[in-house]
Amino acid sequence: MAVLLLIDDDRGLLQLLAEFLTRQGYAMHTADGGREGLRAFYTHHPDLIVMDVSMPEKDGWETLKAIRDMSNVPVIMLTARTDEADVLHGFSLGADDYVNKPFSFAQLLARINAVLNRLGQSPSDEGKLCAGALEVNLSQRRVTLNGAVVALTPTEFKLLVALMQRAGEVLTPEELVRDVWGPQYANEIGYVRRYIWHLRQKLEPDLEHPQYIHNDRGFGYRFSASGE
Repeated sequence: MAVLLLIDDDRGLLQLLAEFLTRQGYAMHTADGGREGLRAFYTHHPDLIVMDVSMPEKDGWETLKAIRDMSNVPVIMLTARTDEADVLHGFSLGADDYVNKPFSFAQLLARINAVLNRLGQSPSDEGKLCAGALEVNLSQRRVTLNGAVVALTPTEFKLLVALMQRAGEVLTPEELVRDVWGPQYANEIGYVRRYIWHLRQKLEPDLEHPQYIHNDRGFGYRFSASGE
């Protein structure tokens, strides 16, 4: 049974959502705001966190940053903010998904299931993927670059593996959304561009001249350590 932690300063929403998700078979913990949320995170070690962005004292961004300093646990952000800058900021801090307010409980449940499915899916090939100084250990879900460990979120890891397993091929955003996020995210191809940007930030020594992840404009993305 997966353990979920809900963090929000709206106590009425917390209660209703916790009751709903409990009926779906999840073990639930709730926290009123970011400070209490961090304490609950330390105590309960959840498999997934659902957290509001706008909270007093310690907002969702601060709380997410504190969580990411310690863990790659998947985090879904609840937000009424829909502009590109806010979304990019959340992804830069390590958010795995967004659900815009107002939302239906069924919509949020679908996103929770999808994120947990991504986390639970093991890459199809065992062993390692290597490209120059970049090495991915599939069984350990560990990425190293020049011998140093690179911290990736579960979604970033799965996206990198999807690209490396089909190295040399140009993969469209639609293909990557289907393979990494799942068919229910078919309309969210913007996720690909944002996550590619963050992967490059972590992997590329020179962002102006990518060594690993290349953009074939108008077609999609290609992994090639040689850049050819």
